[in-house]
Amino acid sequence: MRVPSPRLPSTLPPLHGWTVLSLRPRGQHGGLRAAAARAGARVLALSPQAILARGDDATRQALAAALAADVVLFSSPNAVRAAAALASLHPRRGQAWLAVGSGTRRALQRLGIAAQAPARMDSEGLLALPALAAVRGHTVGLVTAPGGRDRLAPALAARGAQVRRADVYARVPLALGARQRTALAAALAHPQQVLLALSSGEALAALLAQVDDPRLRTVAVAAASARLAEVARAHGFTRIALAASARPADLLHAWPLAPHGGSSCKPRLHPDAG
Repeated sequence: MRVPSPRLPSTLPPLHGWTVLSLRPRGQHGGLRAAAARAGARVLALSPQAILARGDDATRQALAAALAADVVLFSSPNAVRAAAALASLHPRRGQAWLAVGSGTRRALQRLGIAAQAPARMDSEGLLALPALAAVRGHTVGLVTAPGGRDRLAPALAARGAQVRRADVYARVPLALGARQRTALAAALAHPQQVLLALSSGEALAALLAQVDDPRLRTVAVAAASARLAEVARAHGFTRIALAASARPADLLHAWPLAPHGGSSCKPRLHPDAG
Protein backbone atom coordinates (compact mmCIF):
# COMPACT_ATOMS: atom_id res chain seq x y z
CA MET A 1 0.00 0.00 0.00
CA ARG A 2 1.39 3.35 -1.01
CA VAL A 3 1.72 5.82 1.82
CA PRO A 4 0.86 9.36 0.68
CA SER A 5 3.57 11.96 1.06
CA PRO A 6 2.99 14.45 3.83
CA ARG A 7 1.51 17.71 2.60
CA LEU A 8 3.83 20.64 3.01
CA PRO A 9 2.29 23.76 4.51
CA SER A 10 1.61 26.55 2.03
CA THR A 11 3.90 29.55 2.21
CA LEU A 12 1.97 32.70 3.01
CA PRO A 13 3.23 36.21 2.22
CA PRO A 14 4.81 38.03 5.19
CA LEU A 15 1.85 40.34 5.91
CA HIS A 16 -0.94 37.93 5.07
CA GLY A 17 -4.18 39.21 6.59
CA TRP A 18 -2.70 42.52 7.74
CA THR A 19 -4.11 46.00 7.18
CA VAL A 20 -1.66 48.75 6.25
CA LEU A 21 -2.63 52.29 7.21
CA SER A 22 -1.45 54.78 4.58
CA LEU A 23 -1.15 58.44 5.54
CA ARG A 24 0.06 59.53 2.11
CA PRO A 25 -1.62 62.65 0.67
CA ARG A 26 -4.85 62.16 -1.19
CA GLY A 27 -4.39 60.33 -4.48
CA GLN A 28 -0.86 59.09 -3.67
CA HIS A 29 -1.52 55.61 -2.27
CA GLY A 30 -0.79 53.62 -5.44
CA GLY A 31 2.78 52.61 -4.64
CA LEU A 32 1.89 51.41 -1.16
CA ARG A 33 -1.16 49.52 -2.47
CA ALA A 34 0.97 47.60 -4.95
CA ALA A 35 3.65 46.76 -2.38
CA ALA A 36 1.02 45.72 0.18
CA ALA A 37 -0.69 43.42 -2.32
CA ARG A 38 2.61 41.65 -2.95
CA ALA A 39 3.06 41.23 0.81
CA GLY A 40 -0.45 39.84 1.27
CA ALA A 41 -1.89 42.92 2.99
CA ARG A 42 -4.59 45.42 2.17
CA VAL A 43 -4.27 49.18 2.39
CA LEU A 44 -6.63 51.47 4.23
CA ALA A 45 -6.08 54.94 2.81
CA LEU A 46 -6.36 57.58 5.53
CA SER A 47 -5.27 60.81 3.91
CA PRO A 48 -5.27 63.52 6.59
CA GLN A 49 -3.70 65.92 4.08
CA ALA A 50 -3.89 66.84 0.41
CA ILE A 51 -1.29 68.42 -1.87
CA LEU A 52 -2.30 71.82 -3.21
CA ALA A 53 -0.08 73.16 -5.98
CA ARG A 54 0.40 76.91 -6.02
CA GLY A 55 0.06 78.93 -9.20
CA ASP A 56 -0.03 82.58 -8.18
CA ASP A 57 2.31 85.20 -9.63
CA ALA A 58 4.43 85.41 -6.48
CA THR A 59 5.08 81.66 -6.58
CA ARG A 60 5.99 81.81 -10.28
CA GLN A 61 8.44 84.63 -9.63
CA ALA A 62 9.99 82.82 -6.67
CA LEU A 63 10.35 79.65 -8.75
CA ALA A 64 11.98 81.53 -11.63
CA ALA A 65 14.53 82.99 -9.21
CA ALA A 66 15.20 79.56 -7.66
CA LEU A 67 15.67 77.90 -11.05
CA ALA A 68 18.23 80.56 -12.01
CA ALA A 69 20.42 79.87 -8.95
CA ASP A 70 23.88 78.27 -9.09
CA VAL A 71 22.51 75.15 -7.38
CA VAL A 72 18.87 74.02 -7.59
CA LEU A 73 17.56 71.70 -4.90
CA PHE A 74 14.21 69.85 -4.86
CA SER A 75 12.86 68.62 -1.53
CA SER A 76 10.32 66.02 -2.72
CA PRO A 77 8.64 64.44 -5.76
CA ASN A 78 5.67 66.73 -5.09
CA ALA A 79 7.99 69.72 -5.40
CA VAL A 80 9.16 68.46 -8.80
CA ARG A 81 5.61 67.93 -10.07
CA ALA A 82 4.37 71.29 -8.81
CA ALA A 83 7.36 73.13 -10.29
CA ALA A 84 6.98 71.36 -13.64
CA ALA A 85 3.36 72.54 -13.79
CA LEU A 86 4.53 76.14 -13.46
CA ALA A 87 7.70 76.27 -15.56
CA SER A 88 9.80 74.36 -18.05
CA LEU A 89 12.55 72.63 -16.11
CA HIS A 90 15.86 72.73 -18.00
CA PRO A 91 19.22 72.84 -16.18
CA ARG A 92 21.67 75.24 -17.73
CA ARG A 93 25.33 74.44 -18.32
CA GLY A 94 27.39 74.42 -15.14
CA GLN A 95 24.34 74.35 -12.88
CA ALA A 96 23.99 71.58 -10.28
CA TRP A 97 20.54 70.09 -9.68
CA LEU A 98 20.06 68.09 -6.49
CA ALA A 99 17.31 65.83 -5.14
CA VAL A 100 16.82 65.04 -1.46
CA GLY A 101 16.42 61.33 -2.24
CA SER A 102 15.89 58.66 -4.85
CA GLY A 103 12.15 59.30 -5.27
CA THR A 104 12.78 62.95 -6.05
CA ARG A 105 15.62 62.04 -8.38
CA ARG A 106 13.34 59.65 -10.28
CA ALA A 107 10.71 62.37 -10.60
CA LEU A 108 13.34 64.59 -12.24
CA GLN A 109 14.58 61.72 -14.42
CA ARG A 110 11.08 61.33 -15.83
CA LEU A 111 11.47 64.89 -17.07
CA GLY A 112 14.82 64.08 -18.66
CA ILE A 113 16.86 65.75 -15.90
CA ALA A 114 19.86 64.08 -14.30
CA ALA A 115 20.11 65.11 -10.66
CA GLN A 116 22.38 64.10 -7.81
CA ALA A 117 20.92 62.50 -4.69
CA PRO A 118 22.68 61.43 -1.48
CA ALA A 119 22.95 57.86 -0.29
CA ARG A 120 21.59 59.04 3.05
CA MET A 121 18.25 60.39 1.96
CA ASP A 122 17.58 63.30 4.29
CA SER A 123 18.66 66.88 4.90
CA GLU A 124 21.94 65.83 6.52
CA GLY A 125 22.83 63.55 3.62
CA LEU A 126 22.01 66.28 1.14
CA LEU A 127 24.15 68.84 2.96
CA ALA A 128 27.08 66.42 2.75
CA LEU A 129 27.05 66.42 -1.06
CA PRO A 130 30.13 68.05 -2.66
CA ALA A 131 27.89 70.49 -4.58
CA LEU A 132 26.87 72.08 -1.26
CA ALA A 133 30.24 71.95 0.46
CA ALA A 134 31.49 75.38 -0.69
CA VAL A 135 28.50 77.58 -1.38
CA ARG A 136 29.68 80.80 0.23
CA GLY A 137 28.87 83.63 -2.15
CA HIS A 138 26.73 81.37 -4.35
CA THR A 139 22.97 81.15 -4.81
CA VAL A 140 20.98 78.03 -3.96
CA GLY A 141 17.42 77.60 -5.19
CA LEU A 142 15.25 75.58 -2.80
CA VAL A 143 12.08 74.23 -4.42
CA THR A 144 9.90 72.96 -1.60
CA ALA A 145 6.77 73.53 0.53
CA PRO A 146 6.06 75.17 3.87
CA GLY A 147 6.22 73.01 6.97
CA GLY A 148 8.15 69.82 7.57
CA ARG A 149 11.55 69.76 9.22
CA ASP A 150 13.24 72.72 7.53
CA ARG A 151 16.95 72.36 8.19
CA LEU A 152 18.17 73.05 4.68
CA ALA A 153 17.63 76.79 4.36
CA PRO A 154 19.20 77.75 7.73
CA ALA A 155 22.14 75.38 7.20
CA LEU A 156 22.83 76.74 3.71
CA ALA A 157 22.57 80.33 4.93
CA ALA A 158 25.02 79.49 7.71
CA ARG A 159 27.45 78.33 5.03
CA GLY A 160 27.23 81.71 3.35
CA ALA A 161 24.83 80.83 0.54
CA GLN A 162 22.07 83.10 -0.66
CA VAL A 163 18.97 80.90 -0.51
CA ARG A 164 16.20 81.52 -3.01
CA ARG A 165 13.19 79.67 -1.68
CA ALA A 166 10.15 78.75 -3.77
CA ASP A 167 7.23 77.12 -1.93
CA VAL A 168 5.48 75.61 -4.96
CA TYR A 169 2.88 73.56 -3.10
CA ALA A 170 1.27 73.25 0.30
CA ARG A 171 -0.12 70.45 2.42
CA VAL A 172 -3.69 71.20 3.44
CA PRO A 173 -5.67 69.28 6.08
CA LEU A 174 -8.39 66.82 5.08
CA ALA A 175 -11.20 65.54 7.30
CA LEU A 176 -11.62 61.77 7.39
CA GLY A 177 -14.91 60.60 5.95
CA ALA A 178 -17.47 58.41 7.70
CA ARG A 179 -16.49 55.35 5.62
CA GLN A 180 -12.82 55.81 6.52
CA ARG A 181 -13.65 56.09 10.22
CA THR A 182 -15.79 52.96 10.08
CA ALA A 183 -13.09 51.02 8.22
CA LEU A 184 -10.43 52.17 10.69
CA ALA A 185 -12.55 51.11 13.67
CA ALA A 186 -13.03 47.67 12.08
CA ALA A 187 -9.28 47.29 11.47
CA LEU A 188 -8.48 48.33 15.05
CA ALA A 189 -10.55 45.41 16.33
CA HIS A 190 -7.37 43.42 15.56
CA PRO A 191 -4.56 45.94 16.14
CA GLN A 192 -1.91 43.19 16.29
CA GLN A 193 -2.35 42.87 12.51
CA VAL A 194 -2.37 46.55 11.64
CA LEU A 195 0.74 48.32 10.33
CA LEU A 196 1.07 52.09 10.17
CA ALA A 197 3.41 53.11 7.33
CA LEU A 198 4.95 56.31 8.69
CA SER A 199 6.81 58.67 6.36
CA SER A 200 5.54 62.04 7.61
CA GLY A 201 5.35 63.42 11.12
CA GLU A 202 2.93 66.11 9.97
CA ALA A 203 0.57 63.48 8.56
CA LEU A 204 0.67 61.50 11.81
CA ALA A 205 -0.14 64.60 13.86
CA ALA A 206 -3.00 65.42 11.49
CA LEU A 207 -4.41 61.91 11.88
CA LEU A 208 -4.16 61.90 15.67
CA ALA A 209 -5.92 65.25 15.79
CA GLN A 210 -8.95 63.51 14.26
CA VAL A 211 -8.83 60.00 15.75
CA ASP A 212 -9.19 59.55 19.51
CA ASP A 213 -9.04 55.76 19.76
CA PRO A 214 -6.48 54.29 22.20
CA ARG A 215 -6.25 51.13 20.09
CA LEU A 216 -4.53 53.13 17.36
CA ARG A 217 -1.40 53.49 19.48
CA THR A 218 -1.13 49.70 19.86
CA VAL A 219 -0.63 49.03 16.14
CA ALA A 220 2.76 48.26 14.61
CA VAL A 221 4.63 51.22 13.11
CA ALA A 222 7.16 51.11 10.28
CA ALA A 223 9.01 54.42 10.54
CA ALA A 224 10.90 55.72 7.52
CA SER A 225 13.62 57.33 9.67
CA ALA A 226 15.01 57.39 13.18
CA ARG A 227 13.51 60.85 13.64
CA LEU A 228 10.04 59.53 12.71
CA ALA A 229 10.49 56.59 15.05
CA GLU A 230 11.05 59.10 17.86
CA VAL A 231 8.00 61.07 16.73
CA ALA A 232 5.88 57.91 16.91
CA ARG A 233 7.29 57.07 20.33
CA ALA A 234 6.52 60.58 21.57
CA HIS A 235 2.90 60.09 20.47
CA GLY A 236 2.62 56.92 22.56
CA PHE A 237 3.33 54.18 20.01
CA THR A 238 5.52 51.33 21.28
CA ARG A 239 5.64 48.68 18.52
CA ILE A 240 8.04 50.51 16.21
CA ALA A 241 10.37 49.20 13.52
CA LEU A 242 12.86 51.25 11.52
CA ALA A 243 12.65 50.95 7.73
CA ALA A 244 15.55 51.37 5.32
CA SER A 245 13.76 54.20 3.52
CA ALA A 246 10.34 55.67 2.79
CA ARG A 247 9.90 53.45 -0.25
CA PRO A 248 6.72 51.36 0.11
CA ALA A 249 8.55 48.03 -0.11
CA ASP A 250 11.05 49.09 2.56
CA LEU A 251 8.29 50.24 4.91
CA LEU A 252 6.44 46.94 4.58
CA HIS A 253 9.62 44.89 4.87
CA ALA A 254 10.63 46.53 8.14
CA TRP A 255 8.06 45.12 10.51
CA PRO A 256 8.32 41.34 9.88
CA LEU A 257 12.07 41.62 10.61
CA ALA A 258 11.67 43.64 13.80
CA PRO A 259 11.94 42.04 17.24
CA HIS A 260 8.52 41.31 18.73
CA GLY A 261 7.24 43.94 21.07
CA GLY A 262 9.80 46.63 20.34
CA SER A 263 11.66 48.63 17.74
CA SER A 264 14.41 47.45 15.48
CA CYS A 265 17.83 48.63 16.60
CA LYS A 266 19.44 47.97 13.24
CA PRO A 267 20.83 51.24 11.85
CA ARG A 268 18.93 52.59 8.85
CA LEU A 269 19.12 55.47 6.42
CA HIS A 270 16.70 58.33 6.60
CA PRO A 271 14.15 58.55 3.78
CA ASP A 272 13.12 60.64 0.90
CA ALA A 273 9.79 61.72 2.39
CA GLY A 274 7.50 63.75 0.41
